[in-house]
Amino acid sequence: ASPVWSSDGGFVLTILSLSLQPILLSLRRGQATVTYAQSLLGAPETRLTALDNGLRIASEETGHSTCTVGLWIGCGSRYETEKNNGAGFFLEHMAFKGTKKHTQMALEQQVESMGAHLSAYTSREHTAYYMKTLAKDLPKAVELLSEVVQSNALSEADIEQQRNVVLRELEEVEGSLQDVCLDLLHATAFQGTPLGHSVLGPSQNARTLSRQDLVDFIRSHYKAPRMVLAAAGGVTHEELVGLAKQHFSGVSFEYEDDAVPVLSPCRFSGSEIRMRDDDIPLAHIAIAVEGASATSPDIVPLMVANSIIGSYDITFGGGKHLSSRLARLASEESLCHSFQAFHSSYSDTGLLGIYFVTDKHHIDDMMHWSQNAWMNLCTTVTESDVARAKNALKASLVGQLDGTTPICDDIGRHVLNYGRRIPLAEWDARIDAVTPRMVRDVCSKYIYDKCPAVSAVGPVEQLPDYNRIRSAMYWLRF
Repeated sequence: ASPVWSSDGGFVLTILSLSLQPILLSLRRGQATVTYAQSLLGAPETRLTALDNGLRIASEETGHSTCTVGLWIGCGSRYETEKNNGAGFFLEHMAFKGTKKHTQMALEQQVESMGAHLSAYTSREHTAYYMKTLAKDLPKAVELLSEVVQSNALSEADIEQQRNVVLRELEEVEGSLQDVCLDLLHATAFQGTPLGHSVLGPSQNARTLSRQDLVDFIRSHYKAPRMVLAAAGGVTHEELVGLAKQHFSGVSFEYEDDAVPVLSPCRFSGSEIRMRDDDIPLAHIAIAVEGASATSPDIVPLMVANSIIGSYDITFGGGKHLSSRLARLASEESLCHSFQAFHSSYSDTGLLGIYFVTDKHHIDDMMHWSQNAWMNLCTTVTESDVARAKNALKASLVGQLDGTTPICDDIGRHVLNYGRRIPLAEWDARIDAVTPRMVRDVCSKYIYDKCPAVSAVGPVEQLPDYNRIRSAMYWLRF
């Protein structure tokens, strides 16, 4: 489907081939086009069911011949202590090294014989194990996932072998300066709190985590009320619920001595951290203020605000014709190689920021204009700015759901965060309700005269003093 802009500011999806059966469209035979709003209304319903032990099952049926099914768990590095930080990431590596029923080789053969793809990831608040496979193999996929999560062998030999793998990954991540910069940003912004932990954990923990540490982490956090079995594609909800009852009814919902883990509040600290290395060719810098939580009503206006700032890369075309003011400046004045506005939202807080990569001679200018862009959000946002940002944001939300795997991930995270899956039509209505006044008011609340957190890696000698950066959060408004 190719997007065509319409006179009302939305866009129409022109169908090139009806045999493609786009996920978001519900078409009658012979219908050539549908509007964006009609496509949202035609999106399949996400159904939700809960088992007696509290585990939730959520699915979206699209009629595809393939599907993605996975288990999303409400735990991540935020639930770890300094002693066991990295346990969740270590378990991700152990997930496919064999279960009590299948050796690693047997597990791999089972997955390969299905032509499936088995994967996992860990974030600060979530852990996911999922499989993409043919729809007809859904029962086997759910069975294998239940084994991976509930019956991991965790052999001492495999644990020792994976230590070296994890250590090598830590070295590789150190080569990704964007990851390093954003991890440092969390470390300084949420210093002294669990959100300051990196997902991978320190190398020292990778060397010392024991089998008992991993077992204790599973027992403490892998509880049924914190789990969502999500699926998207060629699945039926009734079948998925039946499979969940068969394989996950035994997951415990009780905690030893009723010691239910409670997340401690994560305090935001205006602060900075710099890692100067003049041998690195470009400086990687992030500046952020405390943002909104995932469930905050301010989240959508902030999403629109971030869309106004947008992103830029030196390879982009457009130059002075780019819609983002900061992108136009970056292109015309060669301020940076790239930048992106971001908002990392968590259950009770967030980080609203701008990350950019530039040479050492333009650090000061890029920091100035980045903060200026923030101040413009608080003061001079126009109707046309908001209209363009809304269209870009809507296109981004739709574009992210380009297959069964991202849809399944969307379902799992939404049910953990909100208790339900928020449909695209509802997001669309919330975005449409945003006005320039709302953007100015919400951005003033989060940005104006706030203490920022700053992280910088590379040749950062020219990065302004923190007090100067802080004062600009006030004076740039005038």
